[in-house]
Amino acid sequence: MFFNDELIGQHTLDFKKKKEILEVKGAGSFKISKLGIDIIKYTTSSQAIYRENQLIKFNSKTTQNDKKKYVQIELKENTLSIDGSSFKGETEKNSMISSWWNHEIVTKNKQISSVSGRIIDQKVRYLGKKTITVNNKNFQTLNFHIFSDDNKPMKEKKINIKTWYDVETLLCVKVSYEKLGRWEYRISDIK
Repeated sequence: MFFNDELIGQHTLDFKKKKEILEVKGAGSFKISKLGIDIIKYTTSSQAIYRENQLIKFNSKTTQNDKKKYVQIELKENTLSIDGSSFKGETEKNSMISSWWNHEIVTKNKQISSVSGRIIDQKVRYLGKKTITVNNKNFQTLNFHIFSDDNKPMKEKKINIKTWYDVETLLCVKVSYEKLGRWEYRISDIK
């Protein structure tokens, strides 16, 4: 994870597949300091379970500057039941959590915050095929712009993110957005 091109932390995803079940565990942390003072300190951990590409369970715990946030999601018949720090209720079962690794997020018109459970309507614009270099490796990618579907100017939207997916594998190789500076997630290692 980079802020204004400076490495500030990492976010690791661990995928385990067993028959029709896919488990994705995530863990991340970063810190931004100025003059020895922590301005932003962030840690997160999550677990998502999918059955045949359908989210059936998700939970996450996040601490951002000592503020604790959480979300627990469970599939109940034809809806996703959400208990989060910003939203409690239900949404359609085909809604996606905001995990950029899953390229299907570009096919959805709403997402569920993986930090707080908040539901955000979104629009997606395909920007075309692009060749990008990440960690000295060239990737042929599909580039998308994902932004919240509201009447706010682009710079004030809750979501205003660009993603790049490898053309052949649909693996997310880069995510970027602007908020008090330029943030980037860059793929570093695949095992």
